[in-house]
Amino acid sequence: MAHITRYTRTITLSYTTSLANHLKNQRLDQARLIFDKIPSPNLHLYTKMIAGYTRNDRLCDALKLFDRMSVRDVVSWNSMIKGCLDCGNLGMATRLFDEMPEKNVISWTTMVNGYLKFGRVELAQRLFLDMHVKDVAAWNAMVHGYFENGRVEEGVRLFEEMPVRDVISWTSMIGGLDLNGKSEEALFVFKKMLRSGVEPTWSTFACVLSACANAVEFNLGVQVHGHVVKLGCFFHEFISVSLITFYANCMKIEHAHKIFNETLTKNVVKWTALLTAYVWNNKHQDALRVFGDMTKMGALPNQSTFSITLKACCGLEALDKGKEIHTMAIKLGLETDVFVGNSLVVMYTECGNVNSAVAVFRNINEKDIVSWNSIIVGSAQHGFGLWALIFFNQMIRRGVDPNEITFTGLLSACSRSGMLLKGRCFFEYISRYKSNVLRPQHYACMVDILGRCGKLDEAEELVRYMPVKANSMIWLALLSACRVHSNLEVAERAAKHILDLEPNCSSAYVLLSNIYASAGRWADVSRMRVKMKQGGLVKQPGSSWVVLRGKKHEFLSADRSHPLSERIYEKLDWLGKKLKEFGYVPDQKFALHDVEDEQKEEMLSFHSERLAIAFGLVSTVEGSTITVMKNLRVCGDCHSVIKLMSKIVGRKIVVRDSGRFHHFKNGICSCSDYW
Repeated sequence: MAHITRYTRTITLSYTTSLANHLKNQRLDQARLIFDKIPSPNLHLYTKMIAGYTRNDRLCDALKLFDRMSVRDVVSWNSMIKGCLDCGNLGMATRLFDEMPEKNVISWTTMVNGYLKFGRVELAQRLFLDMHVKDVAAWNAMVHGYFENGRVEEGVRLFEEMPVRDVISWTSMIGGLDLNGKSEEALFVFKKMLRSGVEPTWSTFACVLSACANAVEFNLGVQVHGHVVKLGCFFHEFISVSLITFYANCMKIEHAHKIFNETLTKNVVKWTALLTAYVWNNKHQDALRVFGDMTKMGALPNQSTFSITLKACCGLEALDKGKEIHTMAIKLGLETDVFVGNSLVVMYTECGNVNSAVAVFRNINEKDIVSWNSIIVGSAQHGFGLWALIFFNQMIRRGVDPNEITFTGLLSACSRSGMLLKGRCFFEYISRYKSNVLRPQHYACMVDILGRCGKLDEAEELVRYMPVKANSMIWLALLSACRVHSNLEVAERAAKHILDLEPNCSSAYVLLSNIYASAGRWADVSRMRVKMKQGGLVKQPGSSWVVLRGKKHEFLSADRSHPLSERIYEKLDWLGKKLKEFGYVPDQKFALHDVEDEQKEEMLSFHSERLAIAFGLVSTVEGSTITVMKNLRVCGDCHSVIKLMSKIVGRKIVVRDSGRFHHFKNGICSCSDYW
């Protein structure tokens, strides 16, 4: 009999070892086969198998196994409740908690954590108050949860009420304040912690470095860096990533790269941190080089990597590179991921390819508010107002609640498409039912809608009777509308308000000067230019550029510095002759200088956008789309010319100016001459 018992124990031990190995390597089906062979598995083995299932999101299997247990202890109940929460089933976790015959402090704390994780703060509060015994872990859970849910004051108050605090309490406080934009206060708490004699852990230092990064506290961050090196924490992943982020925020990109080079293992998290560092410092070309190095080293990009790399593509307006990144995301099966999909939508819209943005949007599996906002704002940028409204209707039908960005996109779409009635309806709806999200940018959009439609008096009245004082952005929207309709009277009043708020606002001077120039009031133009000179203000020169094979080709007006200048001007000369054949007559009111008519015509002929288009024509294959970016608003004469150019050369030309995208094809612009 003793021999049989020893044999059974040996077999059980062998199975237990094998089971642990399979679970560790996520071979759940093999683990279950082993588990079923164990004679009379004990509570520990049941709990281990259940935990294995829930860790791999197989909640149904875990619950079936839990139901099979003839005897359960508090550990198995706690494990099952935690598994339900980890798998996202709060309802089942609550039911099990209520059915649990005996609860310990871990049971209560697990449930408090669960409610907080799902944003059910009031339920968590009630449960926390009902706890007969609260250990420091329970207090920490509640403090941490308050901060995670943006309840900063309650988190601080509860921290102050804690009878006992450990290092996790202090770390939760520091990290929570930093998370909610109170980084300087977080650093004050860290100093208070040190004075209280509590020894920080690597987790504390990671939170402190994050706070130093956000508060740009370079000297303190450097001291913390030295301290973690002395303590031997430097090679911990979270520490090294926090240090890369800290130096990047402090604009010390070479230090960030040095930290990266010094790390022993370079995984996707560290590569992504370095990529982010370069993008934050507007070194987009370097970021793409880092991405290339990462893939060469065999590190597979994740969702965050793709998102930040696509942001670098946006910064460079590098559509070709963005398409390459998109192809890689497809190969890795991440195209339908919401984070990657949202970044692709933004990349395509900002680089001028709105059709691809729509195609990507439709493929996103689980769209969030960012997905809907991205496509609505993108459609608005391209002047496709009806698209924006269609997407908004779909969003509402899906039960997604719009936010302030959604409404900004909708009002912008109405403005760029001349939809006055729709714009009024949306603005009235926001004012009446969503006043909590009403922001200055919504007023600026409504002023723009009214102004573009020629309702300048109504637009001015809206600004004057706003519930809060209008800022310069809102008055600038009115001034811009005056430029469209050549209304000097309202323009002068709007400009006065802007300059009272921002005496050095060059945009106000330039817009007013241009309105004077269009009206032929050259003395007033000179007066504006003298005032700008006296104030040390400089008008931003108009420039246009084309990104071709990763290189930016930029042009100023009448620019002859490009290596292909001779061919560019030959193409412009040829286009000039063709334009005259099509009946084109220059609109000299857009030549904003007091010179002879012939000179005005020549000045218009060599505007930067025309040079960029000519470069595109001589540098790209026949029939391909030419995409031009411009830093200022395209002038009316150039707009008319580009329409004709698209018809002459038989190619689509996309121009993004400071206000929107224009899609020119077969002599027609997508804006329908309303911009």
